[in-house]
Amino acid sequence: MKRTIKSVNPANEAVESEFPDWSMDEITPVIEAADNAFLKWQQLNFTERAAFFINMAQILRQRKADYAQLMANEMGKPVSQGEVEIEKCAWVCEHYAQQSASYLADRAIETENSESFVTFKPLGVIYMIMPWNFPFWQVIRGAAPTIMAGNTIVLKHASNVFGCAVAIEQLFKDAGFADNIFSTLLTGSHTSADIISHPKIRAVTLTGSERAGQQVAAEAGRNLKKSVLELGGSDPYIVLEDADIDAAVASCGASRMLNGGQVCIAAKRFIVVESIRQEFEDKIIELMKSYQMGDPLEAATNFGPMAKVKLRDELHQQVLRSVEQGAVLKLGGEIPDKQGAWYPSTVLTGVTKGMAAFTEELFGPVSTIISARDEDDAIAIANDTEFGLGGAIFTRDIEKGRRLARDVIDTGTCVVNGFVKSDPRLPFGGIKKSGYGREIGEFGIHEFVNIKTIVVS
Repeated sequence: MKRTIKSVNPANEAVESEFPDWSMDEITPVIEAADNAFLKWQQLNFTERAAFFINMAQILRQRKADYAQLMANEMGKPVSQGEVEIEKCAWVCEHYAQQSASYLADRAIETENSESFVTFKPLGVIYMIMPWNFPFWQVIRGAAPTIMAGNTIVLKHASNVFGCAVAIEQLFKDAGFADNIFSTLLTGSHTSADIISHPKIRAVTLTGSERAGQQVAAEAGRNLKKSVLELGGSDPYIVLEDADIDAAVASCGASRMLNGGQVCIAAKRFIVVESIRQEFEDKIIELMKSYQMGDPLEAATNFGPMAKVKLRDELHQQVLRSVEQGAVLKLGGEIPDKQGAWYPSTVLTGVTKGMAAFTEELFGPVSTIISARDEDDAIAIANDTEFGLGGAIFTRDIEKGRRLARDVIDTGTCVVNGFVKSDPRLPFGGIKKSGYGREIGEFGIHEFVNIKTIVVS
């Protein structure tokens, strides 16, 4: 009997839909069709490609409510946040429709030759492995620059959001793209090594866990193929003595609780100078109390279930281990007596090095407060991690904040007096075990092109 993959509603554990788990015999023809589609697609100019993405942006806005409901049913995102996600997808489509020609324009370089310049040419079929937490945004933000550059894509989405994956493929078709410009592969991770090694796959991009990143990087390296990895984070949010505490609390809370805390760039560690720690702690606890679990299909809900019961249970074990190691549980931390992947807004204080809440990524609605003696100690704590995705600094001294963000904090993105969020205009990615390469912005569209040198003597 052929294996199937189920999409399970995390709010009530009901099976939403069921999909066949494809084998390589079913996947190989799709890859080959994507390569054939690439041969024609790369010949279109930027204006011709852009027209399809303008169409896509319009359709995304028209279907915003339907797509938001699909996300709520498959991974628990509140519909209000799902609609914001779809609007952002439309934005990134429009951005690359408008900017790709300038991002990829030939660049003259003066040499002793009569002419020398750099041109940017597409690679071919790109393999995308995407996560469940932003099931439309993660895909569209990678697809827009990659396809506008002239490539085609085969997608392996997270198994719990295959309904979203199928909807995205249909979205491309409805926007007017030819068949096989964007294709969804309904398969589990067991086929990824064979997909990466397929001769028609030219590069791979993954957003996911550190472990998945290691496996994909190893397979890509074994096959000498380009890879871009956006992995986990343990983002430090540093609150200095001169910070506007109310503003810091608002930003920290918003970042931590977006999507129920299931965000790679969410605030993970609140590092607060001891002289103001108690005030910050009292206020963040009050804010977190306001996040009450609710039906993700209700417009007023801002905090739904986690994506899977298994993920909820793993998070709870991290909380329990941290408490055993000396952390103080100030809010939440108990699994509700109800069906579904529910977990309350939780606050841990007294977190120190060596605890699970300090060293591991907590991918859910758990806030950790770490005390620092002073500014230097706060910075040392912030950088004392294997991750390096995002971070933030709160201070009224803007020049100091700018200097620390630019020169001292060891992350791919750092924000002064705000929280980290991806923006189509800006490059996004991490360092250390948070991965390598960049998505979106001008740097993102350059990841999957041949930077080709032309010299005329």
